Amino acid sequence: MFDQLAGRLKTTLSSLTARGRLTEENIKEALREVRIALLEADVALPVAKAFIGRVRERAIGQEVLEGLNPGQAVITVVQKELESLMGGESEPLNLKSRPPVVIMVAGLQGAGKTTTVAKLAKRLKERDRKRVMVASVDIYRPAAIDQLEKLASEIEVGFHSVSSGQNAVAIATAAVEAAKRRVMDILILDTAGRLHIDQEMMLELQSVHEATTPTETLFVVDSLTGQDAVNSAKAFDEALPLSGVVLTKTDGDARGGAALSIRQVTGKPIKFLGIGEALDAIEPFHPERVASRILGMGDILSLVEEVERKVDRKKSEKLVKKIKKGKGFDLNDFREQLQQMESMGGIGSMVEKLPGMGNLTKGALDRAKGGESRHVIAIINSMTPQERQFPALIKASRKKRIASGSGVQVQEVNRLLKQFQQMQKMMKKMKGGKNMARMMAGMKEKMGSGMPF
Repeated sequence: MFDQLAGRLKTTLSSLTARGRLTEENIKEALREVRIALLEADVALPVAKAFIGRVRERAIGQEVLEGLNPGQAVITVVQKELESLMGGESEPLNLKSRPPVVIMVAGLQGAGKTTTVAKLAKRLKERDRKRVMVASVDIYRPAAIDQLEKLASEIEVGFHSVSSGQNAVAIATAAVEAAKRRVMDILILDTAGRLHIDQEMMLELQSVHEATTPTETLFVVDSLTGQDAVNSAKAFDEALPLSGVVLTKTDGDARGGAALSIRQVTGKPIKFLGIGEALDAIEPFHPERVASRILGMGDILSLVEEVERKVDRKKSEKLVKKIKKGKGFDLNDFREQLQQMESMGGIGSMVEKLPGMGNLTKGALDRAKGGESRHVIAIINSMTPQERQFPALIKASRKKRIASGSGVQVQEVNRLLKQFQQMQKMMKKMKGGKNMARMMAGMKEKMGSGMPF
């Protein structure tokens, strides 16, 4: 998300930092470019105008123009105003009410409500150690109820079955009672959606809300719909006392205008971002981290949290011990490292969280975001166990077989083997735990040349 906006801002703000001194005219000229960038990113016009006004007021002040590094000072102003635009601080779910805490999820059809319900349930179960039940009050789409039941079974949370002939309010109140009987901490209600907003749907949602008095009322919206996302959020907020917004499909939204506009237009915080199809592909919305990513400063905190959560510590420790003892780093180890990266959304997801990675060549970035590590894993999987352990065995005839088995050209197998040899040399430098800094510098250099890790 924000690829388009980040690229434009990087170019515009870099021109400011390149100047020794700044004038009011320099700043105004740059802010005109920033305004265009915001509008191209589908930020609402009133939001863009107000944002530029606040930045201009602060940027042409004495502190900036007379500072030692005025260009960097302007970037700091832009960063702080971006954070403010998106709410300033993250706002977690309120789980302090008497159990079962009811979370009501609303939104238009196709926004990803049902999947979001499952993602939230999984997160609350695994991260917060809560007993979670889910229920669907969508009486118009039996397939939605079946989908939620299957997802509940997959993530192993409670599911409230629907009796035929019940209306939405009856289902919701029965689900609350069932959650109490089963001593659940949290009940998440998936509501009906429509292709567009209509009065009948809103009245039903209001009735369900009144009957269940949810602690959290979340509006789920597809970020790809741009300004329509902001307009529908505003309409739902007028009908329901929303407590927050969940933006879905942000991994496919290069513009990000909805994320920058919703808080200002509705006054409601974005609480989560849907970042992929997997049931763990959801993350809390942190305005300060998102602003940092937009300006190419990375998001190390999110990356560290992700690594701590998803990297198999035992496997990593085993590999470090193996290397320190002087045992060879083979293709099995290489594949394992790539698989762990894939569990974190792939190298593309990691790259955008690293500071300065926006300076990589476009080709390297495109390859990183193009799922190349999955491509490499497929090639390694086409090798025999012996070949993975002793890559030197792989000669011409074996390369042809491996290429055929993984659906690639022989040149790609050669490229992988060459990259692996380079990685192997770096790992040898770790023997005894020395020269780590030199190895990391080497890895950064290889990344710039297009290495898939």
